[in-house]
Amino acid sequence: MKKLSIFAAVLAALAFTACGGNKGAQTAAESDSLKSFEQEQVEAKIKMELDSLAAEVGKLKNLPVMETGDKGLKLTDQEKKVKPTYLLDPAIAENATTLAEKYRLLSALSVDKNIAALYDMPTDAYEAAISKLAADINDPSFKEIEDASTIFETGQKLYDAMNENGRINYFWQLVASSLVEQIYVISQNTDKFITAFDDDSAASITFRIVLLSDAVTRLANYDPEFEPVANAVNALYPLNAINVEQLKAQLEETKEKIGEARAELIK
Repeated sequence: MKKLSIFAAVLAALAFTACGGNKGAQTAAESDSLKSFEQEQVEAKIKMELDSLAAEVGKLKNLPVMETGDKGLKLTDQEKKVKPTYLLDPAIAENATTLAEKYRLLSALSVDKNIAALYDMPTDAYEAAISKLAADINDPSFKEIEDASTIFETGQKLYDAMNENGRINYFWQLVASSLVEQIYVISQNTDKFITAFDDDSAASITFRIVLLSDAVTRLANYDPEFEPVANAVNALYPLNAINVEQLKAQLEETKEKIGEARAELIK
């Protein structure tokens, strides 16, 4: 099990955990006899691609805007002077009506809450919105995590719990929303984040994003609620670079589409 954060070594406080191995696929088969063999294979493929992507992201270099503090890596004081303006307004949580929307917003807001904390921005509104969403969702699986604002750090324990509680389809909502939100943030800061890549990592990571996008799109054939997620992740499909220069160009070219996909995912 490896941590997947598009910021990984870049913004070390952010993390998304992909679940490796076959344990999840076996549990899914046992807990949901109605699920088709084909769908189980698609979900197993998503887990595999996430774990592979996590391994590659973990090799990224630190950014110049990071420094070592008492509690590990943190942003430099100079970087903190310019606050991000692209983070979600916590009040957007009030717009969520369906259960799937609430899961997606819970994940996206947890990403942005952690970014806000890195920049020493107020996080009370984020914490309140995240707590309300978690309460509305009322997923017993959340007992596996101590803080709902770290929901985007979904790990093996949460995956297993959501599988056992019949909520595994919403686990993928959490996964995709976290991934899209992090890619969106990178697209807003291309010049800054591109320094974490070399040609090999640019090619390897974007290739795995393409494979993941394909698997996620296939899952929508079995879960209608997943269609908005598949549409959003498809916006990442053009990210298929062979070097850093091409990755930078692709991020700039797809910036608007990624923003539109993110908007569709959280509305």
